[in-house]
Amino acid sequence: MTYFRAIDPFPLESADQNKLHEFYEYLAAGRLVTTCCTACRRLAWPPRGFCSECVADQFEWVDLPHEGTVHGFSIQETGVPAGFQVPLVFAIVKVGGLRIFGPIVGADLAALSVGDAVRFAPIRVADDPKGGARHLVAFAPAARPA
Repeated sequence: MTYFRAIDPFPLESADQNKLHEFYEYLAAGRLVTTCCTACRRLAWPPRGFCSECVADQFEWVDLPHEGTVHGFSIQETGVPAGFQVPLVFAIVKVGGLRIFGPIVGADLAALSVGDAVRFAPIRVADDPKGGARHLVAFAPAARPA
């Protein structure tokens, strides 16, 4: 049997609702982390409550580098979700051997290209129903050497 995996951009971040709730606390603190299986040491992205390799359900949080490179991107000019700037750039970014999907903020669209260096730059998105801050993985162009 095949199971499909998806990551909700506005997940339930409560410890009562989500085994991975700490991920969002780390984002709010400016840390890019993911899960590492304690049995076979496999890193997962997006973070997972069980290992897709050995099916163990014990994991630890590990920090990922904040630097990455653009593997591919697309520019969305219509149908952009509320609260996001138009145009919205979505990218697959290579970070520490993983490929992470997220928006790139503050990019010069005329100059953006595959292979560009980017840096982790979490963004605050719509607050939860109780007014708590929510954050999303995002990237920004890395400073170019002078």
